[in-house]
Amino acid sequence: MNDSVESTFPEPGESRIGSINKRGLWTLYVKESRRFTKVWLQTLAAPAITTILFMIIFSLAFGGENRSMKGLEYSTFLAPGLLVMAMLQNAFANTSSSILIGKVQGNIVDVLMPPLSNSELMIGFVAGGLTRALAVGGSVAIAFLLMPSVSLTVHHWWAILYFGVSAGIMLSLVGIITGIWAEKFDQAAVITNFVVAPLSLLSGTFYSIERLSGNWQLISQANPFFYMIDGFRYGFIGVGDSDLTIGVIYIFILNLFLWLLAHSLFKSGYKLKS
Repeated sequence: MNDSVESTFPEPGESRIGSINKRGLWTLYVKESRRFTKVWLQTLAAPAITTILFMIIFSLAFGGENRSMKGLEYSTFLAPGLLVMAMLQNAFANTSSSILIGKVQGNIVDVLMPPLSNSELMIGFVAGGLTRALAVGGSVAIAFLLMPSVSLTVHHWWAILYFGVSAGIMLSLVGIITGIWAEKFDQAAVITNFVVAPLSLLSGTFYSIERLSGNWQLISQANPFFYMIDGFRYGFIGVGDSDLTIGVIYIFILNLFLWLLAHSLFKSGYKLKS
């Protein structure tokens, strides 16, 4: 192992804090982070450019004079939703591809063999996915701030932090479950194309659900992506389409369920140790 890698690790005497394998957990996190930073043009720049193109296209198509949403210029309404959508998709991509590639290449054992508990494995993977989500979100936010038509003004920091971090955690967990379940890339693509993408696009990213009929509003309110995007947008524009208390509780319970499910899959070794 070269010196540059070793320099990122804790000293031997600091390898554990209580019962936590600090060195092992940090090593897994560094591995998960370097997976996307080494190919940043593909993992960071490309999603940012795609999101910026969404902004330009939809602003031209639905923006313009006298076009507003929730009393705001359309591009200002649209920006927070696009930010979260990019974060969701990249958090999922990071964890699902990491585990699936490890299984396909046969080196998943390198992650399972070290003295890491199931919870430590979970934390390492989720932290890597969350880091990628925040990195993409940060790059997109900087690009939006440079656009004269977009006004990102913080109204509620707690909502931005809670819903932004919760979104990254949720899709990282979904990515872990998908990576464990899938045996080939086609199966993982099914979840991306028929679950993650539709729920992202039909979550109020591009519109306010107030414009939908009653039944479609009920369907939207069952979509967890809607609460993450609406809550995150509320942090920037100060108004939302949902009851934030319901959103906070719903997202917390769903994240807890996904954590327990992913943990049980690691514990049982489902499609990992066979």
